[in-house]
Amino acid sequence: MSYHLLHERRWRVAIALTAVVAAVYFGFILLVAYRKPFMGSLVAPGLSVGILLGALVIVAAWATTWYYVWWANRHFDAEITRLRGENAK
Repeated sequence: MSYHLLHERRWRVAIALTAVVAAVYFGFILLVAYRKPFMGSLVAPGLSVGILLGALVIVAAWATTWYYVWWANRHFDAEITRLRGENAK
């Protein structure tokens, strides 16, 4: 794989994960704006759907960040190391 193909692959992964985070975030904002009674309904005493989903937005952001780091360490960094070794010869 060339540097150019690797760069394209990294951008595809980054854009896909950015789209996931944006969809989760804007989905939450749209629920807050248009489904107030639903967001205010209680799941447990003192815990509304809105608070629960807000916490899940944060968890989703952390999870997508973790996935990108895992992917980069496993695929991207290994391929960069291999390409650098080939170019050093």
